[in-house]
Amino acid sequence: MAQVVPADRKWWGGGRSPFNVEYGKLMMWYFLMSDAFTFGAFLISYGTVRFSSHSWPDANHVFNSFPILGNGLPLVFVSLMTFILIMSSVTMVLAVHAGHNNDRVGVMKWMAWTIVGGLAFLSCQAWEWTHLHEEGAWWGRNPFPNYDGTVASTNFTNFFFTITGFHGFHVFSGVIINIIMLIMTYKGVFDRKGHYLMIEKAGLYWHFVDLVWVFVFTCFYLF
Repeated sequence: MAQVVPADRKWWGGGRSPFNVEYGKLMMWYFLMSDAFTFGAFLISYGTVRFSSHSWPDANHVFNSFPILGNGLPLVFVSLMTFILIMSSVTMVLAVHAGHNNDRVGVMKWMAWTIVGGLAFLSCQAWEWTHLHEEGAWWGRNPFPNYDGTVASTNFTNFFFTITGFHGFHVFSGVIINIIMLIMTYKGVFDRKGHYLMIEKAGLYWHFVDLVWVFVFTCFYLF
């Protein structure tokens, strides 16, 4: 007698994949893999140019400003940015956990905090870009000397604004997605569906954005 396979276990039905993973989640993983290749190409290009150069600007000199407090605080502001983004990842974990428990109020609360964290990070990045621009840094312009005092090329600023801008666009996209998820939660869309899988998919994207920032932070601010 032929074995009957439940509909939710068939890859062609029930929204399941051949790997027994929900179809939408699998597609999100595929998207994140392709996006990781893009970021990887950017960072590998940066690393190739960085380590083939005889000298490079000192990050402690370039990133030493803090709003209101002024200069002389190397990497303090970007450390605050990193902390904000990591905490937003924690609140996203809590939102996903609340979704697993079908806790609509909990999902709304933690998604709201995640959005606040994303907006705070973008505000910090906007201030950093504005401050660097006021000092004369932009695409095609690099006012910061190398470690050894020689004139630096524009490779540093070109890579910095391109890669951090690309990452900032991802954070902005994530905030928009999270706002949409919050509105859908408020309207009870997921309660009617009977699950909060969309919150989990949004969480995958947000955690990816946070993870990429770790590599960007390491490449530009620590080396």
